[in-house]
Amino acid sequence: MEKVDGSRETATPQSDPYIRVYASRVHNLKTVDVAMPRDQFVVFTGVSGSGKSSLAFGTIYAEAQRRYFESVAPYARRLLLPQDAPKVDDITGLPPAVALQQRRGTATSRSTVGTVTTLSNLLRMLLSRAGTYPPGATERLDSDAFSPNTTIGACPQCHGLGRIHEVTEQTLVPDPSLSIREGAVAAWPGAWQGQNLRDILITLGYDIDKPWRKLSKRQRDWILFTDDQPTVEIDPSQHPVTADYYYNGTFSSAERHVRHTLANSQSPSMRRRVLQYVRSVDCPVCGGSGLRPEALGVTFAGRNIAELASLPLTALADVLSPAAVRTEFAAAYESTESGEFTEVATMIASDLVARIAVLVGLGLGYLSLNRRTPTVSPGELQRLRLATQLRAGLFGVLYVLDEPSAGLHPADAKPLLEVLDRLRREGNSLFVVEHDMDVVRRADWIVDVGPGAGELGGDVLYSGPVAGLADVEPSITRRYLFDDGPRAQRDLRAPVSVMHLRNITFHNLHHVDVDIPLGTFVAVTGVSGSGKSTLVCKVLGDVMARQLGTLVEPADDETDDDVALLDIERDSSVGVMVDGAEAIDRLVAVDQRPIGRTPRSNLATYTGLFDAVRKAFADTAEARRRGWGAGRFSFNVAEGRCATCQGEGFVAVELLFLPGTYATCPACGGSRYSEETLEITYRGRTIADVLAQTVDEAAEFLSDLRSAARSLATLRDVGLGYLRLGQPATELSGGEAQRIKLASELQRVKRGHTLYVLDEPTTGLHPADVELLERQLHRLVDAGNTVVVAEHDMSVVAGADYVIDLGPGGGADGGAVVVAGSPAVVATETVSRTAPYLAAQLAPSSPTAAPRT
Repeated sequence: MEKVDGSRETATPQSDPYIRVYASRVHNLKTVDVAMPRDQFVVFTGVSGSGKSSLAFGTIYAEAQRRYFESVAPYARRLLLPQDAPKVDDITGLPPAVALQQRRGTATSRSTVGTVTTLSNLLRMLLSRAGTYPPGATERLDSDAFSPNTTIGACPQCHGLGRIHEVTEQTLVPDPSLSIREGAVAAWPGAWQGQNLRDILITLGYDIDKPWRKLSKRQRDWILFTDDQPTVEIDPSQHPVTADYYYNGTFSSAERHVRHTLANSQSPSMRRRVLQYVRSVDCPVCGGSGLRPEALGVTFAGRNIAELASLPLTALADVLSPAAVRTEFAAAYESTESGEFTEVATMIASDLVARIAVLVGLGLGYLSLNRRTPTVSPGELQRLRLATQLRAGLFGVLYVLDEPSAGLHPADAKPLLEVLDRLRREGNSLFVVEHDMDVVRRADWIVDVGPGAGELGGDVLYSGPVAGLADVEPSITRRYLFDDGPRAQRDLRAPVSVMHLRNITFHNLHHVDVDIPLGTFVAVTGVSGSGKSTLVCKVLGDVMARQLGTLVEPADDETDDDVALLDIERDSSVGVMVDGAEAIDRLVAVDQRPIGRTPRSNLATYTGLFDAVRKAFADTAEARRRGWGAGRFSFNVAEGRCATCQGEGFVAVELLFLPGTYATCPACGGSRYSEETLEITYRGRTIADVLAQTVDEAAEFLSDLRSAARSLATLRDVGLGYLRLGQPATELSGGEAQRIKLASELQRVKRGHTLYVLDEPTTGLHPADVELLERQLHRLVDAGNTVVVAEHDMSVVAGADYVIDLGPGGGADGGAVVVAGSPAVVATETVSRTAPYLAAQLAPSSPTAAPRT
C-alpha cells in the first residue's frame, strides 16, 4: 500500500493537509491505515462488499458524527440517535461531516419532492403572503392552510391525500354473467365466510343461482352497497355445506367488506386482494390537490398552489421569474388584495428561482414539487438532498456521498460533476463512494479497497492520485479504469415472436407504441425522467399482470401507504392495446424495494434456505432427544428465540421527536436465540453461528444440504458471496435486495415462458459485479425467457439484443420512442442522447478519458 509521507507524531491538524485513519477494523476492514487529502475530491472504489463504504461511512463519517454528539449537551444528546464508536484506533484531521447516502424515497404518499427540498414551504409562504385572493376574502390565510398535511389545510373528503377509493358495481362484480353462487360478487371473501354470506342471502329470499345481470337493480344495490347488517338464523338442514348446527349469521355488503378490510386489516395480502375491487380516483371535492377550496382560490401569476406544484421545475421557474427580477414594488401590506407586486413577493420568488436553478443544474428539472418520493429513485433523492446542501453555503465541511451518479444517464453526469466541483471550490472536502469510472477519472485522489468482497476484501490496495492505480496489479478496479478495450461481440438473438403495445398513455408517455421482441434481452434507455421506469415497471408490468390475471406483488411487509400508492398507479394499462402477449406464461418484476423493513427479515429467510438449515439442526441427535423440531430453531418461535428481543437480535430504541432506531440486543448479543437453543450444534456450529457465516463460507459448510446449496450457488452467481446469511434486511442496499430477488428466481424450477422486468439492476454495482449480473440475466434469456431492463449502464445496453431509446429529454420533453433496434442501429441515431455513449461503448478508445493529475 502506498502511503503519504508524514508521521502521526509530528503532524498536527493545522500543518497536516490529510485526514489520517489508524487501524480501522469496521466490518471487514483489516486494521486499515490510510491517509486522504482534505479539500479535495476523493473517490473510494472497489467491488461490492470490498469495504469501501465501511471505510467512508462506517469509519470516517461515523467517527465525525460521534465526536459531534460528544460536544452536544447531555440533555440534547438524549434526543439524538445513539452512535456506537467505530472500531478504529484514531482519526486525525477530521472536519465536521455531512453524509448523503443512497436510500429509497420515504414510504408515504404524503412525502413529495417539495417536502424533501423544503421548496413547498417557500411556495406556501408565497401564496400566503403575496397571492391574489378571491373577491370577498376577508383575511390572508396562514401558510399552513396551503398544506394538505395540516389539519387546517387538508381536504375534509380525502384528508389531504388527493385520492379516494371508489367502489362501483363494475369493480365489485367483474363478470355479471355469473350467478352469486358462481362467485359473481368477487370482492366477497372466499371459503367459509363467502359461503356464509351466500347462505344469508338465501335465507333472506334472494335467488343466488340467477345470473347477476338478471337481478333487479334494487336487489343488486342492496347486496353491494347497503349499510344494513341484518342477522338471520341459518338452518343446517337448508345449508348443510356451511354448518351442522343452527347459528346466527350477520350480513355485510360487498362495499362494507372492502372498506372494512382496507381500514382495519393488518394483513398486507388481504389489503392487496380487496384493492383489486376498488378504483382510485381524484377526490371530487379538491380535484386531487388534497386542499380545501379556500386555499385553491388563492393564485399567484394566475395559478393556484396545486397548479404551480404540478409544473415541472423548469416551467415553475419560468412562471416565477418575472416576479423574481422585479425592481419596483408596491407598498407591502397585509390586505387580501394582490401582493404579487410587493417586495415580499420578489424576495420569496427570487429565493425559489435560485433554489430551483440548482435542481435544474443537477438534471432534475423534469420533476415537479408534488411528485411523490416513493416514485423517486435513490439517485434522484440523493441529488435533491445535495441541492439543499449547496444552498446551505457551508465551507470546511467533509461531504461523504454514496454513489451520487446512481440512476444517472451518462449525459446527466456532467452537471453533477460541476456541482461536486463547486462544493470543492468552496472549501469543502468530497469523499465519494463511486462505481462510475467516468466520475472516478475526474477525482483528485482515489482509495481502492479490496481486492475482493467480504473476507477477500478489507485492504486498502492504493491511496493516491488516480493515475497511480494503473501500477497496482491486485486492483480489480484498475482494469475498468484504464483498459477500455472493445467488448466481445455476441450474435444477436432472433425473437421467437413480438409483443405489440399500442396507445400507451401514462405519466409522460403519450400515445406511445412499443414492440417487445420476445425471447430476447431488451434494454430501455433514455435520460433521467424520459419515461424508462414508467414504461418498464408501471406499464409493461401492469399490462402483463392484467393479461395473466395476477398482481405485481409488493414486498411481503409493504406498508399501508405503499399499498395505497400501488393502487394509485394501478390504472397504467387502461387504454393500452396488447397483441402477442399470449406467449408469456409468467411475470416476474425484480425491483430495488427492500426485502424487509425490520431486522427480522434477512437473506436466509427470504431465499428459503433457512428452512433446510433449521431441519438439519432438528435432525441432530441432541435435538431429537429433547424432542425439538425445526420450528425450535426459528427466531420467530417463542420457545427458541431470545425473550428480550423476541428473536430480532435488535431492540427498538424509541426517540423523542425523531424516528426510532435499532440497537444490538443486550441479552443475546444479537444472536436472536435463547441460551438453551444455542446448546444444539451442527458440525460444531450453533444456529447463530451459521447465520453469521457469509454466503461463500456457508456454501462450503452446507454443501451436502441440496436445497440450501442451490440457493447459495445462485447467490454467489450474482456476486453476493460476501453477504452474511443473517444480515438484516435493513442493512442491505437496493441493488443487493434486487440481486437477492433475482437469485431467488434463478433457483426456481423453470416453467413456461417468463417475462422478467428489472429497473436499473446495475445500480450500486462495481463494473466487475455488473459483468456477473449481466451473465445471469443472459442465462435467463438463453433458457427461453424474455428480459426487459431499464438501464443506464452502456456496457449492459451494448450487450442487449434490442434497445428502445426514450426521450429525447426528461419530463415533458421525453416520453417518446426516439429510436428502437439493435445496439448498433441505436448508436447511429443523431437525435438520441444515448447514441454517442453507446457508440463509444461499441467501439471505444483506450482509455475513454484521461485521468486528472
